[in-house]
Amino acid sequence: MPIINVKMTHEDGGATKEQKELLAKKLTDAFVEVFNRGEKTCVVTIEEISTDNYAIGGKTITNIRKGD
Repeated sequence: MPIINVKMTHEDGGATKEQKELLAKKLTDAFVEVFNRGEKTCVVTIEEISTDNYAIGGKTITNIRKGD
């Protein structure tokens, strides 16, 4: 069973339930089109990551955006 994992930063209150459902639907549709498999075989997981828990070059995204 294929699993599509999406990781994105949690910003401005995060993605809405409707946005997540639309993203899952479109990713599933793309999978079905490319691999010609049934939509019920495709699992989509969405993980929102706090910008405090995501770092580049040793600095969190929160601090990078603050200009620290």
